[in-house]
Amino acid sequence: MRSLMVKRMFSLILGALISSFVAAPLVAAQTKSQSVSASVGESRPRTVSQKSYQGALLDERSVNPTETASSSDEAAIQSQIDAVYRGFYNSYRLGPGDIIGIYIDKHPEDSVQRVTVSPVGRVYFPLLGDVTVVGKTLPQLQEYLGNAVAEFIKEPRLTLALLEAQSAKVGVLGDVKTPGLLVMTRPLRVLDAITLAGGILDTGSSNVSILRQFEDGRVQMLTADMKKILKGKASPEENAFLRPGDTIVVHGNLFKTINKISSLVGVTSLVTFLSHGGR
Repeated sequence: MRSLMVKRMFSLILGALISSFVAAPLVAAQTKSQSVSASVGESRPRTVSQKSYQGALLDERSVNPTETASSSDEAAIQSQIDAVYRGFYNSYRLGPGDIIGIYIDKHPEDSVQRVTVSPVGRVYFPLLGDVTVVGKTLPQLQEYLGNAVAEFIKEPRLTLALLEAQSAKVGVLGDVKTPGLLVMTRPLRVLDAITLAGGILDTGSSNVSILRQFEDGRVQMLTADMKKILKGKASPEENAFLRPGDTIVVHGNLFKTINKISSLVGVTSLVTFLSHGGR
């Protein structure tokens, strides 16, 4: 009798394990499908427009990931997009590989249509020769060049443009399809960066961390809930714009990892593995 009861209990436990292992990948697959749909904007109606700004593109949903905007809100959204780009370009610090244009009004012969910042952080400017630009923002460089050019041209009017941003990077690590460094050619939110990294794997958690290091060496850790972001319920802080040097870490989900292993090694092997304490 006791042997029969043990066998029945073992059958019930094994049946529950098999059910959970079969159901979990299906749930994971459904979740992945929903995440992909949400990330490309198919899960809810919306109006999308892309604004070209000095060679970059920004989707309105990256600035304000809310429901479909009415026509009365379009002006406010456009103003917000402009403000985001102004902030990005005005605070962007030049580095090797960046491409800029330097224009002097009524003096095209002294202007530079397109110049790449060298590996040592310099550009060639006809009136001044080699100019160190690395670490400077566009407003800072414009002021510096304006003062220097004033020795050759009376009351010069300079315009600077960041044509291609190549030096600013963010990292995306952990359970994503293609972890590594991303070049920030435009303002990026957390969702943008993870999407560019191929999205979160089935074994990844929806809770991610953002590591941010300041010039004084301090490191700040922020958190974001991707489920809230995809549903449009996240706070602005959770889906905030990233800064150059930020690192996003997508943590692994232990239970999803076990399910993935079980699909590879089989239920029997997994039960044996767990029964021996994972040795």
